[in-house]
Amino acid sequence: MSDEQAATHVADANLDKLLDRLDDAIQALEESRSFAKAGKLPKLFSIARRVLLQPGGFEAVEARAERLERAGVFEGTDWADPAILLPALSTSSLQSPNSDTVVIEAFSELRLLAIVRGLYFHPSFSAEQAHHYLTQVLAINLGLLFGLGGEAEREQGKLALISQGLVQYVAAHIGYEHVIDSLIEEIWRILEQRPIQVDHVRKMIVQIAMCRADPNTDLGGAGLGADRLISSLYGPTRACSEDPGVVVYQQRLESMDGQALHNEATGFARSMHDTGLVSPYHATFLRFVLEGQDSLITETLGLSSTGRDCFLCYQDLVHQLMREAIFPETCQGIYGLALLLERGILYQPPVAPALWRQVRLSVCPQARERLELAFGYQPAPSAWLLQGVLNMLGQPLGVGQGNNPTCQSARALSMWAYNDPDYLLQMVAWAVRDNEIIMHFEGQPVSSATSAGGVAAAVTLDLDPVSLVVVPHLDRIYAEMGRLCVGREGDPHRWVNPEFHGWAAGRGFAINVDVETGQLVDLETFIRHFYASYHPYYNGNQPLIHPQPAGVAVTDSAARFIGWHAITILRAALDPDGEMRLYFFNPNNDSGQNWGDGVQVSTSGNGERFGESSLPFGQFTSRLYIYHFDPLERGEPADVCEEELQQVIGMVHRSWGKNRVPADSLQAQPPAGE
Repeated sequence: MSDEQAATHVADANLDKLLDRLDDAIQALEESRSFAKAGKLPKLFSIARRVLLQPGGFEAVEARAERLERAGVFEGTDWADPAILLPALSTSSLQSPNSDTVVIEAFSELRLLAIVRGLYFHPSFSAEQAHHYLTQVLAINLGLLFGLGGEAEREQGKLALISQGLVQYVAAHIGYEHVIDSLIEEIWRILEQRPIQVDHVRKMIVQIAMCRADPNTDLGGAGLGADRLISSLYGPTRACSEDPGVVVYQQRLESMDGQALHNEATGFARSMHDTGLVSPYHATFLRFVLEGQDSLITETLGLSSTGRDCFLCYQDLVHQLMREAIFPETCQGIYGLALLLERGILYQPPVAPALWRQVRLSVCPQARERLELAFGYQPAPSAWLLQGVLNMLGQPLGVGQGNNPTCQSARALSMWAYNDPDYLLQMVAWAVRDNEIIMHFEGQPVSSATSAGGVAAAVTLDLDPVSLVVVPHLDRIYAEMGRLCVGREGDPHRWVNPEFHGWAAGRGFAINVDVETGQLVDLETFIRHFYASYHPYYNGNQPLIHPQPAGVAVTDSAARFIGWHAITILRAALDPDGEMRLYFFNPNNDSGQNWGDGVQVSTSGNGERFGESSLPFGQFTSRLYIYHFDPLERGEPADVCEEELQQVIGMVHRSWGKNRVPADSLQAQPPAGE
């Protein structure tokens, strides 16, 4: 036996002994009562750490992933529900000096890999979701994947071997060659939705750039499409193509002639509107031309005739907004400003005065603290907030709820930015200046300062600046309005939604679920009236005037019910293929979702505008459970095609309504595809 074979034999023997001990520790956890499980975890984690450092350790733990979860290893932790995990947080866990944190993160990712590989059928997380999550984890942790360790890994010592080995093990089973290309594809898919928050996208692009620049990293043929993404941040124009730094770039600007400056302006505008990303160099250029080269501003923003006219009419205001809000750190506000001008909302009489107030608005200590915690101290919190205002008014369909159960509040901000911008600015002023918002529920004032609490125990910091400050207030008010409905028969959304979202929300209300039992009720009538209210073929070809709040039953790719979710119905229209689609806003950060049974939410390619999601009308209706309408403007429910009606009912019964109807009703439905 050679020395190498002997070493392998010893390692195998060590692993076998450790696995016996690991199985004993898992069994002890399984047999423990809930209150005693925490006491069994330290021994389990200690043995698992040693297993993971052995050759074959990751595979052994992956094979035990289902057993570990069922034993309760994630119970009471942030890893308990894989549906709420955020890939961006994996980095801090994998780089933690705490061995238990690294081990439980390894457990979690090996659990997801087991789901991807079909070793574990998870009741609430599909293989597609797990693959998507792991791809993002690999993308965000490319440094670990390709061995580009930093100070955090040096501080970890041997723990870094677990983190690096874990990421490499996952990549080996997903496919190295697909990681970068999948990441690039994922970035473009997200950017097509034009979100306000793009920090996570920027981090992904940074990782790609670092890996491509490292001579020891062999990407093969992957990553060939990354140039446009990298250049959009670090070299969108000729004068900054090699990423010289903003100080050097500023010096170059001072020596440029008029034609060179014009070329820079058009280059920045082209890159910004192409990707939805803004480079810090763009902010440096805009601040430069703001002082003495005013004629180049419209070129720098890439404005059409509509935007140019709006800029010229409100030139002093726009200049002041740029001075106060646009810095290299807040450069993304340039895109929001450009789209704000393109929307022409400054022509609405209250908006310009409200923005002047916003420029001079004092920030209360509570709002200042949240902004500084999220974005730092430079530039000032007021600059971050003003940048957030520009982005929200320019991109009302780019609002995301972050890792918070606050879809109602995110939807409200989007609706106001879309439909009632001066009301949004009033909400911002109250929250930022006064640390209190007062709304009214059926004539009764409801204060965010005196409300008992919101839907979210604590609103996280992964939000845009406006949401960061305003959502905690809205969340408390929304919950308080719900409490005022206690004792009323039926769903409280009937009364809360119109009062919370404003006069434009329809006073008519329809729901297809019994609140007490959770069972489907009068589904056919619900569907007929929805078609009569929203489908152009059945409502007299009346376009939707004001966006309307609605609720959907979200399902996973296996069509299993996940939960209730607030969305906004925006419009119904024929897509490029002549199919009637329902276009809606989803505040769930990423709107491209597979809801199972052939229901794949689209965000581009089917006539969507930036930020819109869409589904064929019938498919959307099959996931709808609440909607509002104007009771005085109704179509004819009886005209709805019987065949389409039955198709929608069948999709409901095969998905989230599967356990909400009597067995005989299910048997009466046609099978899928008929």
